[in-house]
Amino acid sequence: MGDLHDLSALEQAAAIRAGETSSTELVEHYAQRIGKLDGDIGAFVTLTLETAREQAAAADRAVAGREAVPALHGVPIAIKDLNMTAGVPTKLGSKAFEDFVPPFSDYTVEKLRAAGTISLGKTNTPEFGLPCYSETDVAPPARTPWDLTRSAGGSSGGAAAATAA
Repeated sequence: MGDLHDLSALEQAAAIRAGETSSTELVEHYAQRIGKLDGDIGAFVTLTLETAREQAAAADRAVAGREAVPALHGVPIAIKDLNMTAGVPTKLGSKAFEDFVPPFSDYTVEKLRAAGTISLGKTNTPEFGLPCYSETDVAPPARTPWDLTRSAGGSSGGAAAATAA
């Protein structure tokens, strides 16, 4: 098996189910990469690593207990900061929503969680997803990891930077 971050989400899920890796190992792998790279690329506006660690431990217990698990069980992901996520700051790239914590999750977030994914945090996005660049007053600008002088782009700038890194 190559580097964990080079595996697709389906390959990561299969490796977890096969005992070749664990959800905890994946979360820690990504947490280290975020710590090493995100200061330069600005992919994340909010990290939820403690919650991710708790969910990873529960995911690993389910696998060890041979429970039936969903397709993406234990796979770490990131959620775009335009998607409402219950209990997690959702800034929408705007100072107006800098302290907003929704009491509910939107359909996409609910479906991802039902599939077994574990969120590492929220990715950078332009204000309300409107401009074609991810440079706001609530986070550092999202930059492409291949050339830090270049923007990572529009409403998925943070997601693009995280994926490329």
